[in-house]
Amino acid sequence: MFRKSLFVPLLALLPVLLLSGCDSKMLVFDPKGPAAREILDLINWSLVFMALVVVVVFGLFGYIIWKYRARPENKDYEPPEEHGSTKLELIWTFIPIVIVIALTIPTVKTIYSLEKVPAGYENKKPITINVTSADWKWIFSYPDQGIETVNYVNIPTGTPVKFKLTSAGTMQSFWVPQLGGQKYTMNKMETELYLTADEVGEYLGRNTNFNGRGYADMEFTVEAKSTKDFEKWVKEVKATAPKLTEKKYNELLKPTHLGRETYIGTHLQWVDHGKMNSGTYTNPELYEVHGVKGQIFKDEEPSNETTENSNGGEHDGH
Repeated sequence: MFRKSLFVPLLALLPVLLLSGCDSKMLVFDPKGPAAREILDLINWSLVFMALVVVVVFGLFGYIIWKYRARPENKDYEPPEEHGSTKLELIWTFIPIVIVIALTIPTVKTIYSLEKVPAGYENKKPITINVTSADWKWIFSYPDQGIETVNYVNIPTGTPVKFKLTSAGTMQSFWVPQLGGQKYTMNKMETELYLTADEVGEYLGRNTNFNGRGYADMEFTVEAKSTKDFEKWVKEVKATAPKLTEKKYNELLKPTHLGRETYIGTHLQWVDHGKMNSGTYTNPELYEVHGVKGQIFKDEEPSNETTENSNGGEHDGH
């Protein structure tokens, strides 16, 4: 016999099972940073609150069906004519307002808290990493370290990271489920996102904004290292990685899928796609995938001088 005491917890798990699909583990339910934990707390509160509403609604539904079911002794019953109940109308108007308020207050508080350095890390200086999305890759620039990576980003654990997000073309969505929420990247605009990793590990990131045939494979990894290992990685890159040239960067902007790449220097010395008055690159092939032809243009006419050529290179980042 089905025990009533099991009904509520099983019902509370139903949304999780429906949302999980074929994945054995949802990354959003395995937070590795303060921002992700705040978001998970909000999700859990919403699930519990929604489960409570479902239990009450279905409970009342079953009670009314049972209480007012047709029976032999009341087959000739004629209910009295009713013209409405002010009391009931006030109740079913007030209840949805309470539900909306109960969901809105923690949501707004969480949204605002995610716009700043996480609690407990206020006294630690954040590192800044510029994120530039391009079809179909992610480009990470370390202005202080003088490093640029493609499709992976290394960060030190226990240190807030200020991501400055923009796009070299179409709008994308930057999301690392285990570290925080998502934010859009837009050309000639810059958004900011603070993320912090508490544990050493590798975390999956991806583009969640549908914008063309290549978006589904537009993924990257966030490698959280100890401070010592992060500094070691920076020194290793500066000693072994090839130099990023303007020509090479222009090639990176083509709508292609790439592996992990690492360079010395950043494209910020030539162009910052997040600034309205900055020089802008629009590769000829960049918008062909969307049916629109583009062209290369900058604020100044290109120089006739020969640009240093580099074949680029790959770096495993470990």
